[in-house]
Amino acid sequence: MKSNIVAIIGRPNVGKSTLFNKLVEKREAITHPTSGVTRDRIYGEADWAGVDFTVIDTGGFVPESEDIFEAAIREQVTIALEEADVVLFVVDAMEGVTPVDLEIAKIIRKSEKNVFLVVNKVDSDKRDNLIFPFYSLGIGEPFPISAVSGRTLGDLLDEVVKVLPNKLVEDTVDNRIKLAIIGKPNVGKSSLVNALLGYDRAIVTPIAGTTRDSVDSILKYNKEEFILIDTAGLRRKSKVKENIEFFSTIRTLKSVRECDVAIVLLDGQTGLENQDKRIINEAINYRKGIVLVVNKWDLVEKDSNTAKKIEDKIKEDIKTLDYIPIVFTSAKTKQRIYKIIDLAKQVYQERIKTLKTSELNDAILPEIKKNPPSSSTGVEIKINYITQIKSKPPVIAFFTNNPKLIQESYKRFLERKIRNYFGFVGVPLLLQFRKK
Repeated sequence: MKSNIVAIIGRPNVGKSTLFNKLVEKREAITHPTSGVTRDRIYGEADWAGVDFTVIDTGGFVPESEDIFEAAIREQVTIALEEADVVLFVVDAMEGVTPVDLEIAKIIRKSEKNVFLVVNKVDSDKRDNLIFPFYSLGIGEPFPISAVSGRTLGDLLDEVVKVLPNKLVEDTVDNRIKLAIIGKPNVGKSSLVNALLGYDRAIVTPIAGTTRDSVDSILKYNKEEFILIDTAGLRRKSKVKENIEFFSTIRTLKSVRECDVAIVLLDGQTGLENQDKRIINEAINYRKGIVLVVNKWDLVEKDSNTAKKIEDKIKEDIKTLDYIPIVFTSAKTKQRIYKIIDLAKQVYQERIKTLKTSELNDAILPEIKKNPPSSSTGVEIKINYITQIKSKPPVIAFFTNNPKLIQESYKRFLERKIRNYFGFVGVPLLLQFRKK
């Protein structure tokens, strides 16, 4: 499903991060009474009335001067208005209308986006009259809420989900395999897209961060069409300082969410780095198929064993992810670039695969009998049967008398056995344990 984006904007210290935390139902953002605490902007997933959406906490700024502050807030609001489906403009009921609020409102009035004026810190009925000055902003009817307690927040969300676009239709129409090309900045993502397409679809320069947007292209290969999504490079959060870079990261994560298979590029000269691992984990979190591509292979000094050594080193570094296929390529020379597409198609087929219950039980129950789960409490654990309850992504349920006693090490054992028998190459598996 396509991702709806709800962006929270406003001046510092009006309660944006508190509202964000309330919406995603966990403390993801730092909240503090000092303005400008949220410097690394943050995103999270939320839902209301069965509608999923991504929430962006755009954060505040600590100005060195009034001019710098106004420029920064203007840039932030402008980008939020461009990228979001719905914008929550948060103001502070206790402080009233400020000059910065007026500046933000001026920008908002020029947009055609759905904007909700959220008057925060209205903690009781006694404060409801504090909303009236905010009509002067010309944004529409103010919504009084308390981000801390959640007071009347449900009323606001009821209106928000009404105007979110129905993006489910888009997915039901298009059955082409969607491939997101992801990785750190300057690993060769755009070069790879251009090499596959045979023409320059994306801008390529040696400067990291050239690609700001996610760009979709159609690849025709072996009488099939694939959607290629070239994305902005994912940086460490500490490096995401510019507003534009932040929203580029959001676009990239949207692309991962919307794809079927994530093609993760590494720089062959530097090998697997910590940021590469984090990027792989983003794809795993969304339970997408994964192909790992070691690019710039033409620049690597090598002998007949180099590829094997690097592959072994990668698998050693990410032991629990040894199911991910690896291919060594050069976007510049086009070496093995179409093998990437072949592998991606294979991974896609694995991702949509559905196993018969009889197949699962015939294969895995004998393995369980030979190596039964143990419990530190001494309570006997029995696994009675197994069934796949979902595909795309695959979810496999184990029915047991004591699901809470299944240890993580034994879950990994079961996953290995499933992969030994049934493959699921490049596909994260979700194992569920249910009471039976």
